[in-house]
Amino acid sequence: MADVLHTPTEQELRDRTDWLIRARWLVASGELFVVLVANYLLPETLPMLSLLATIASLCICNTIFTFYSQQLRSVSASSQHYVRFTHFQLTFDILFLTIFLHFFGGLETPFFIFYLIYVVIASILLPNKTAFIYAGLVSLFYLALLILEWRGLIPHYNLAGFRIPIRFQQPIHIFTAVFTLAATAFPTAYFASNIVARLNEREKELIEANLSCETRAQELAELNARLERLEKDRSQFIRLVTHELRAPVAAIQSYLRLILEGYVPPEKQREIIEKSERRALEQLALISDLLDLARLQERREEERKVELVDVAEVLQGVTDLMQARAEEKDLLFTVQIDPGVPPVQANLEHVKQLWTNLISNAIKYTEPGGIVVVSLSQNPNYVVGMVRDTGIGMTPEQLAHIFEEFYRTDEAKAMERQGTGLGLSIVKRIVETYGGRIWVESEKGKGSKFSFALPKAPSRKGI
Repeated sequence: MADVLHTPTEQELRDRTDWLIRARWLVASGELFVVLVANYLLPETLPMLSLLATIASLCICNTIFTFYSQQLRSVSASSQHYVRFTHFQLTFDILFLTIFLHFFGGLETPFFIFYLIYVVIASILLPNKTAFIYAGLVSLFYLALLILEWRGLIPHYNLAGFRIPIRFQQPIHIFTAVFTLAATAFPTAYFASNIVARLNEREKELIEANLSCETRAQELAELNARLERLEKDRSQFIRLVTHELRAPVAAIQSYLRLILEGYVPPEKQREIIEKSERRALEQLALISDLLDLARLQERREEERKVELVDVAEVLQGVTDLMQARAEEKDLLFTVQIDPGVPPVQANLEHVKQLWTNLISNAIKYTEPGGIVVVSLSQNPNYVVGMVRDTGIGMTPEQLAHIFEEFYRTDEAKAMERQGTGLGLSIVKRIVETYGGRIWVESEKGKGSKFSFALPKAPSRKGI
């Protein structure tokens, strides 16, 4: 992220390199135009052969740069390679311009201001302060050219008819020309660098804004997908509830119609009425579970009546009630409670419901003579409950659906007809409501082990 915002990418550096090469073709064309115009205005004055050879050399070198740039692109060169290549090109351009100025009159030509173009280009293509180095470099190259001509180390080409021939031998003119260039190049580097820095800052802000918009769009897409899943789950839940509520009512209505239409003899009527009552009780149990599930969806704590709950005490009360049912099925029913188990913050009725559902399921789906073990312990952060049985157990495929609403395995339905399929959904919802988690281990035909962990209540003074 930071790299994207603060350093040019390889793609951007490749684009800048290509732009510099294309710009050089324009420079070569412009210089050829200037030479031709100057030769027209000052005939027989300029060393045309040297100037044309210089421009031709520039074109040849630019062709080589083009091939080299393609090589860098083919090997996916790093950004450092492109930065070094840009430095090399700019240095070459400044050297070429110095040679061009030499053949174009040296001190006498006003085209030394072309140096400023490379200062501006350095401001655009390279890091912020680099432009000052190139401002110094162009001043140094120009000073070297004028000194070499002044000292006679290289020939001077006079623009006859435009400048007097002794001007390049007067140090005051050399100083004035170089000072003018330096005094212009450094402010140019400063202003160009600042403008480019501001533009880069704006670009960075735009990138950040764009990234922020993309992040928001992704969040909205995820939220929309979640809402669609919730809507789908809600529709499916309504269909299941409707089906489960209709079945007992249809059965009761059928029984009553048989009696009213005289198809049931008097001695069988009580049996039919008892069946109707059982179906009515089943429906009441289903409605009760649905109400519990709906209440658990309410997340406001004041409506859940959260308090400090002694889980061990609640377990003891539930096992007292379940003991008789276990004895009726001739089960070995044992309860192990570690001493000193701390309380949890929850609703008392919810904790009672949690234990009741888990233990009643274990008793319900364990064959006579089996074992049901209940334990309560603690670890550093949680109160841990466990209910283990030697009942019908489940396959891994069945385990994946065990906490879904209205889900019951075929083995469970065959063993115990009554059941809403909501008990474990309620248990899971209770545990998660109070920041806990529940997990199950099971093997078909060997039994199941349900475990849950609820966060310990924060310790308070006096408790």
